[in-house]
Amino acid sequence: MTQVTTERPASRARPAVPSRPWTRDRVETLVFTVLRWVVIAFFLVATLFPFYYMVLLSLRTIQRFLLDPANLSFFGHVSAGGYATVLKPVSKGGQGFLIFLRNSGIVAILTVLVTLLVSVPGAYAVSRLKFFGHRQVHALFLAVYLFPSILLAIPLFAFFTRIGLRGSLFALVIVYISQTVPVSIYMMRNYFETIPRSLEEAAMVDGGSRLVVIWRISLPLAKPAIMATSLYVFMIAWNEYLFALLFLVEDRDHWTVPLGLALLSGSVEIPTTVLMAGSVILTVPILVLFYLTERLLTEGLTSGAEKG
Repeated sequence: MTQVTTERPASRARPAVPSRPWTRDRVETLVFTVLRWVVIAFFLVATLFPFYYMVLLSLRTIQRFLLDPANLSFFGHVSAGGYATVLKPVSKGGQGFLIFLRNSGIVAILTVLVTLLVSVPGAYAVSRLKFFGHRQVHALFLAVYLFPSILLAIPLFAFFTRIGLRGSLFALVIVYISQTVPVSIYMMRNYFETIPRSLEEAAMVDGGSRLVVIWRISLPLAKPAIMATSLYVFMIAWNEYLFALLFLVEDRDHWTVPLGLALLSGSVEIPTTVLMAGSVILTVPILVLFYLTERLLTEGLTSGAEKG
C-alpha cells in the first residue's frame, strides 16, 4: 500500500505596493489638513479657556485665589460660597442677584414676545403683500441702526423722565422693542422669501384665508427663523447695559444682571470670586438657550417641502 502525500503549493509572494509619490498636491493636502485642526484647536482653546477660568474662580475661596491665582485644577478647594453670596438678598449679607435675574428675565421675555408679535406679521407683509415701496421698506428699517445708541440715550432719558417712566422696567422694554423690531423684520423677511409660494397658493385654492395660511403653513415652516430671531432679541435684552444704566441706576430693586454686575465690579468690597460667580450666572442662561434650540436653529424645515 503506497502512501500518497500531497504537497502544498508554495505561497505566492504578494506584489509590493508601490508607495505614492510625494507630489505637490499631496503635500499641500497634508499641510492644510494639519493646519486646519491646529487652527480649530487654537480658536477652541481661546474661546473656552476664559469661560473655564471664570467658572474655576467662581468655585474658589478668595483666600485660595490670592494664594495661588494661576492654579488651573478643579480638584481640591472647591467652594460654592461665591454663588451663595451672589444669590442671597442684601439683607442677609449677599448681593441680591436673584432680584436682578428676575428683572432681566421679565425685560427679556417681554421684549421677545412683543417683538415677535410685531415683527412676524410685519415681515410676512413685506415678503408677500404688494404695496407701494414694499421693496425698499426693509432698508428703511435698517436705517434705524445708522444712529448709535449713545446718540439716542440723552433724548430718551429726557423723554422718559418727563413722562414719569424713568426707573421702571416698562421703559426699558419699550426701548429694547424699538431697537429689535427693525432688524427682526429684516431677518424674518429674508426667510419668508425662501418659503415656496405654491404651498400658500395651494392652501388658498382649497379655501383657506390669508390668516389660516399664515397660521398653518407659513409659521410652522418659519420656526427656525422665529427661533433664531427670538434668541437674538433675548440676548440683546439680557446683556444690554447702557439704557439699563440710564433708566434704572437709582433703584437697586430694578437693576438687571449686567447693570448689577458692572456696578458691583467697581467696588473693592466685592471679592473677585463673587464677581466671577455673577458672571457665570449672567452667561449660563444664554448657553442653555443655545443648547435647547440648537436643533431648530440648524434644521431646515422647508427642505423637500416642494418637489419641482
